[in-house]
Amino acid sequence: MKYHQMLIKTAALTLLFILFITACKNPSQTVKSTDEPITGEEVAVLTFAPDVPPPITRKHATKMIVNLEVIEKEMEMMDGVKYNFWTFGGQVPGKFIRVREGDLVEFHLKNDPSSKLPHNIDLHAVTGPGGGAVSTFTAPGHETQFSFTTLNPGLYIYHCATAPVGMHIANGMYGLILVEPKEGLPKVDKEFYVCQGDFYTKGGYGESGLQQFDMEKALNENPDYVVFNGKVGALTEENSLKAKVGETVRLFVGNGGPGLVSSFHVIGEIFDNVYPEGGSAINHHVQTTLIPPGGSAITEFKVEVPGNFILVDHAIFRAFNKGALGILKVDGPDNKTIYSGQQDDRIYQPEGGAVQTMPTADMATAKPLTKEEKLANGKALYTSICMACHQADGRGIEKAFPPLEKSDYFAANPDKIIQTITEGLSGPVTVNGKHFDGVMPKQTMSDNQIASVATYVLNNFGNKGGEFDASDVARLRK
Repeated sequence: MKYHQMLIKTAALTLLFILFITACKNPSQTVKSTDEPITGEEVAVLTFAPDVPPPITRKHATKMIVNLEVIEKEMEMMDGVKYNFWTFGGQVPGKFIRVREGDLVEFHLKNDPSSKLPHNIDLHAVTGPGGGAVSTFTAPGHETQFSFTTLNPGLYIYHCATAPVGMHIANGMYGLILVEPKEGLPKVDKEFYVCQGDFYTKGGYGESGLQQFDMEKALNENPDYVVFNGKVGALTEENSLKAKVGETVRLFVGNGGPGLVSSFHVIGEIFDNVYPEGGSAINHHVQTTLIPPGGSAITEFKVEVPGNFILVDHAIFRAFNKGALGILKVDGPDNKTIYSGQQDDRIYQPEGGAVQTMPTADMATAKPLTKEEKLANGKALYTSICMACHQADGRGIEKAFPPLEKSDYFAANPDKIIQTITEGLSGPVTVNGKHFDGVMPKQTMSDNQIASVATYVLNNFGNKGGEFDASDVARLRK
């Protein structure tokens, strides 16, 4: 009885919300229509992120049948952290829908019998009350259907609009629908689907176990997780996006929200073209593009050099501390004219002015430091240089930066600390049983500085202790 009362109350709240939205529309707007005939029918191919259905090549409008299922499902937010997601299709974000301008879309929404709640869908590509939400209020074990014509080309968010709307979105109920223009989009080599979302959990970032939704954090717009494609590390390591030098890449980027604006950026790339708000206008040579909650953007760029290019929300603590980070791995030949890589590495002493080279093992070392001096200097260096990636407690960041805490990577051979600092490190490594595949550039520090920070790491974060001297650094430099 209580369950049926909850359904009735939820339905009433949803209809009130939709009526409010409908009443706010401007009645003086001109109604668009299409006289393009509908020829034949197709069942839409839907894909999970980061994949995108193939471009539409037909030159006519058709009846496009879209089948989408709502599934409430427990999945990982990050390694060791579970969350009860509400999904369109079984993953977050929901499946990518690709149709053409002028198509007649016959939309079927199915709510899995195992669901505990009713759901519906508001597609921002729909011209009609609630974006389809009025017609798709679907109880568990039921299927609803409605149709709409795609009047406007563009990239649009869809989401659940069942009350409380914010909670349904915050639990992962959003995705993207692309309405291709009649003439199609320009041809590119690779297309990917990326959608940002913010999640609010009772426990803090990384707290293990099954986490519950926290309404107070949501009302304050203070998420514990800000992620691409529904999970910390969804676009890293073996799940990194992949391209080759010389290819053009198109990213269909959405922001499900529900609370935060995304400042979307790819580190080391400049967008040749950006379709802001997912519309028809095009901006060129853009570094970072804003995507509001419930909004989207299309970005296009050509990859000119190889390497790992990092996708971030440039509200940067979200990237390195809350999960909004992905990798585009580009393989192929170097182009030293476009990007040389490091060409020189030398000591800079502003009080002098003379050009100096990095000291080698047979050169006189600087004044030796006591262990206490090394620990004090090392702490200051760690705080200013290392902490952003490896964190104040040395635990690193899941799927991105390996831990220094009780690290087995250098336990058997502490010299690896010096070698990593002086030479840098790239490619796959395993630390404490977990796999990482990123890039740490070599650091430009004096031998005494490197000895200090290495000594600090050895004597903190649960490591077994030890000490380095500047002479050890000089010996280990290549």
